[in-house]
Amino acid sequence: MEPNTDADFDRLTEHLNEAQRLLSRHRLVENLVNRQEMPKHDLVETLVHRQHLGELGQLLNGLDPVDAAQILEALSEEDRLLAWEQIKVDRLDAILLILADDVREELLNASKHQSEKIALNAFDLHEGRLRQVKVTRKADLANVKPIWVDLVAPSAEMRYWVGEYFGLALPDPDSLTDLEASARFYVEDNGEIHLHSDFLLDSDEGTQNIAVAFILHRDILFSVRKEELPVFRLQRLRARTQPGYVTEGKDVLLDLYAADAEYSADVLEEVYAEFEYVGKRVLNPQVTDDAAAQILSEIARSEDLNGRIRRNVLDTRRALSFLMRGKSLSPRQFEEARQIVRDIESLDGHTTFLFGKINFLMDATVGFININQNKRVQKLTTISIVFVPINILAGIGGMSEYTMMAGDVGVSWPVAYGAFLAGSAIVGWATYQVLKLYEARRAGKALEAAGHARPT
Repeated sequence: MEPNTDADFDRLTEHLNEAQRLLSRHRLVENLVNRQEMPKHDLVETLVHRQHLGELGQLLNGLDPVDAAQILEALSEEDRLLAWEQIKVDRLDAILLILADDVREELLNASKHQSEKIALNAFDLHEGRLRQVKVTRKADLANVKPIWVDLVAPSAEMRYWVGEYFGLALPDPDSLTDLEASARFYVEDNGEIHLHSDFLLDSDEGTQNIAVAFILHRDILFSVRKEELPVFRLQRLRARTQPGYVTEGKDVLLDLYAADAEYSADVLEEVYAEFEYVGKRVLNPQVTDDAAAQILSEIARSEDLNGRIRRNVLDTRRALSFLMRGKSLSPRQFEEARQIVRDIESLDGHTTFLFGKINFLMDATVGFININQNKRVQKLTTISIVFVPINILAGIGGMSEYTMMAGDVGVSWPVAYGAFLAGSAIVGWATYQVLKLYEARRAGKALEAAGHARPT
């Protein structure tokens, strides 16, 4: 790649000189720190790395991908790798497409742009069983004839060299959720089958649907996702222990969908068990507001989980229907897909039943909250009624009691008002007893009516 104009050449030369200057200063200071014995040696070394490499990263990430690629090609092999590690992950793909083939291969094989979740496994058939081969670089693929290549949170470099080796383009797992529903299942002109499906992940951190991209290319299944999933672990375990369990990539894909349906059914059983416990608490005659709030929280979580299961099985059914309509399955695989669809249809009835149970428990819990609220309002009403006659007496006494007793009769005001307060207390107590007797009689009539209505 050559600059188009003299101005472009001068600008590129200036950026290249700046990058080389930062790299030179970084190595100079790093060597000085390594030769010196000083306290807090590791802290000083870390600060040195952050200072110069941070400036280098700002320089390269602020450039156009073409300029960044040209600078990388102009650097020495050691400096090139150090500079490559300072580039942001979201810019890697654009730069990789521009680099020369030998430079691209060098960076892909030696790059450290990886995370702890990154995993690449290839699976081939060995004595009828699925054998897992760990792949860390492109050369490892030459030693295996896979029927399944599984990528978990792959970096841009990994997706590039895997795709280059097998002759296909692997999608970015971060962009799988941005697809339209109509673009989730399609066939390329070269015969590649693309499917984007959701798989359920129920963990301590919560429940979520993880998007997985499948590509059937030359009888090899490629799967790309961001998270490790229980369904995939189950599939690997079965295929490794059972001879003849799978024979090609389509078998692996169908078994993954079947395992997903089984996993969804297992999670539904857990929801049933949780609802049984919640139902016992709801049917308790005494449900406090705190208990009701906790019950509502558990119901809401179960409702969210049930909804995710329903969405998950619906997505799986759509994927299987697409495969069956495409006429790419053998008669045995077609019948297996039909059986998985029947299993999914049985799950639909369970999720519908759970939605009804959720509504019932929700209404019952809200009803108990309303009952508790009514009880508090009833208590306030009782207190108000008790004080109504007292308020009347207080109003009368406030207007004329002192004048009548102290002026006309000659009774001192402490005695007069003491007698007035005692009388008010007696009136309040009498009112409360009347209300209590009335409530008891009403409750007795309600029990009697319920006894007559109960069948014998």
